[in-house]
Amino acid sequence: MYRALVACLAVAAGLALSIQSSPGAPAAVPPVPIVSPMPTIASPTPQAMATTPFGAASAPATPSATPEPRSIEGVHIVIERLAIDLPLVWGDVQRDVPREGYPGATPERVALVFPGSALPGTGGNTYVYSHARTGMFLSLWQARFGDQVVLRWPDGWQLGYVVTEIVPRVDPSDTRWLDAAGPERLTLQTSTGPYPWNPRFIVVAVPLGRSS
Repeated sequence: MYRALVACLAVAAGLALSIQSSPGAPAAVPPVPIVSPMPTIASPTPQAMATTPFGAASAPATPSATPEPRSIEGVHIVIERLAIDLPLVWGDVQRDVPREGYPGATPERVALVFPGSALPGTGGNTYVYSHARTGMFLSLWQARFGDQVVLRWPDGWQLGYVVTEIVPRVDPSDTRWLDAAGPERLTLQTSTGPYPWNPRFIVVAVPLGRSS
């Protein structure tokens, strides 16, 4: 299923998400704060890290037990320092991805999980995207190593992650970030400009722990 979805995106050159500024001109991504990187760990995307000027933080030990898959219904993604608190919903490739004659129609006030992503907490990659607008993922531009990302279920169960990788300019044609395989992680994506060819801004977070 994942290979078919990536094939769809190869034509569309990735997800293009609207930004806060006027659609007449691309927005410049503000400088990402550079902090002293913590000890380097193995990254889920080693090729991308080789071209990234940002280090990777040490990852806390992952929990030994993997829970049963849980639906994302009612789940919120929360990054308190960045004032991000959005409901998670499943994305739709046909609706969200721009293509010839269709600009894309990604919903607002939500964070979307790319179809084919691993369910949170089950291992693999959960790819989440949202508009670069106030109240959505605009403040993701200010992410720092060590920021905590929390997924909260309506019954109080939650998963915690910590930011270990920040890549502010990813070519839209680079679809390897969508790969659902590999170590458990969240890959968060937003836009850097109003056009499909503008680079993507990507933040990766790895498991911190679980609570119930």
